Amino acid sequence: MKKLLLPVILISSLISAQIPAGYYDGATGLTGYALKSKLHDIISEKNINWHYGDLPNLYNQTDLDKYYDHGPTNTTILLDLYSEIPSGPDSYEYTSANLISTSGAEGLGYNREHVVPQSTFDSNYPMYSDLHFVIPTDARINQLRNNYPYGVGNSTVHYTFTNTSKIANSAIPNYVYTNRVYEPLDEFKGDIARMLLYFAVRYEDKLPSFNYSTNINPAIDRSALDGTAERAFDPAYISMLLQWHLQDPVSQRETDRNNAIYAIQKNRNPFIDNPQWVNAIWVQTPDAVVPQAPLNLNSTQTGAYYTHLAWSPSTSPDVIGYNIYQNGVLAATTKSTSIIIDHLTPSTSYSFTVKAYDQGYLQSPDSNVSTVSTSASDTNSKDLFIVKYIEGSGNNKALEIVNRTGHEVDLNNYSIRVQYYNSTNTSYYYGNSFELEGKIPNNQNFVILNPKAALSCYTNNDARFLTAGDALTFAGTQYVELIYKSATVDAIGSKFVSNSYGDVSLYRKNTVTQPSVTFNISEWDSFGTDYCQNLGTLSTTDLITSNKEFKIYPNPVHDDLFVSGEIKDIKTAQITDASGKVIYTEKEPFRNKKNISVQSLPAGFYFLKLDDKAYQFIKK
Repeated sequence: MKKLLLPVILISSLISAQIPAGYYDGATGLTGYALKSKLHDIISEKNINWHYGDLPNLYNQTDLDKYYDHGPTNTTILLDLYSEIPSGPDSYEYTSANLISTSGAEGLGYNREHVVPQSTFDSNYPMYSDLHFVIPTDARINQLRNNYPYGVGNSTVHYTFTNTSKIANSAIPNYVYTNRVYEPLDEFKGDIARMLLYFAVRYEDKLPSFNYSTNINPAIDRSALDGTAERAFDPAYISMLLQWHLQDPVSQRETDRNNAIYAIQKNRNPFIDNPQWVNAIWVQTPDAVVPQAPLNLNSTQTGAYYTHLAWSPSTSPDVIGYNIYQNGVLAATTKSTSIIIDHLTPSTSYSFTVKAYDQGYLQSPDSNVSTVSTSASDTNSKDLFIVKYIEGSGNNKALEIVNRTGHEVDLNNYSIRVQYYNSTNTSYYYGNSFELEGKIPNNQNFVILNPKAALSCYTNNDARFLTAGDALTFAGTQYVELIYKSATVDAIGSKFVSNSYGDVSLYRKNTVTQPSVTFNISEWDSFGTDYCQNLGTLSTTDLITSNKEFKIYPNPVHDDLFVSGEIKDIKTAQITDASGKVIYTEKEPFRNKKNISVQSLPAGFYFLKLDDKAYQFIKK
């Protein structure tokens, strides 16, 4: 039992008192992966992402030892889960000033330890400095742990540390991994488990793109992640984490740390606040029945660089998602029954199929094949691009990015990175990237801001993304780029040279409609130091364009489908079924009304096409 562990009822009341009102709205009543996805949405909203170099100082707020060797007035000594001896005095202790890089023995200093190895996410932000799973630990133990997963060790022990934690060969029941694991004390196994489960929720949409087999021989050496977005870990590993979670309940230390991190980072570990959610998500018994295939795959809208696919859902009740195949190769995954596939090539034919997958990750047979031919050109931009660049005094750094692609864009494959110059060996290198996440609708923009900025006309509350990482610490001499996967999309400045945009704000001219991998200053208007007027605000031209977007309601619908927006100029409205068959056409449909009657339609999935745009709806 942990020291100072309060009775469960008292812990629950203390925890609840610290959770902001409404923080977990929408999670009540959900279970399984639906609950996990909802929690992901909640804890990913508007985080403040600090620099890796900020962590030592922040540990003085999050990781002081007020629970074992020191009392509640301790203001200097850090709590190290790898070396803490709960039953008596520690062999050594650290303050935040004792940070070192490497160590040949215990007790010489501490490192910032990534509970999920940073190689998993290529040391990119926001993961790189996420306080919920980056903790202070003895440098020597950190080094020896390497990228090995946490686990139960067997009698083949390689290292035993001063607090009796150890590195040994794996004895995790039913787990195929047999190489080394780091086994923490029983006192802290629940802490570690809840950090790992937090990571699985916070970065759910990114998990399939992470390096979940990080070592040389994945048949022998495996990271704990299994490449799935929903389940996240191998089932045998989940069983171990659930056991650790139950045998080592939430402590007051974890509660205090969760509250302190929320004050700094503006998000919480849901499994410290609501421990019952661990079982609610991961205690499942998948069946062995292959799900039914989705039907009526159809392209509802296609441009030069994208297509919008939609289909009727699989009828199997345990389906949790759909895999989309482009020319036979997995291209995307979604929990919805429609998706935008972008970054296509103009004037090119593609074939698409969709497979449903269930809780046990069994895949259905293929849907029907949908063949799509992209147009030679369209009026949209081919990708996102940067429209404002603020390189002001101090930390006054910001970027504004706009979506004019004609469709919603998934940001999870986009990142910002900065090129640095190493004067020692006259070479250039890239800093740690900042990875974007979520989705951005067409004709909307967003701002990435350094949270340490003090701009007169823009605050942290206004920005969509906040990071003090490398990507938002650029100087005007540096090259900055927007990346899609590994390809440059748009750029500020030139590579491998010293640029001259210090203390300047660059605003893209309204005549520019496409991103460019080669920077051209003639595309930009220049303003003085810390200029930020209209940052995050669409221009008049953009607002006029955005009025061409429509919303349909109610959806699902019984009798009348209403359309909002600038609809008076719509020339043709069509209703098609899921196969693409046109079943209703009306010319100038909104000359004297704002609705279309669907009363006579049978129940099912349909598409309302308004000139060149299509919107899916359900008829009850």
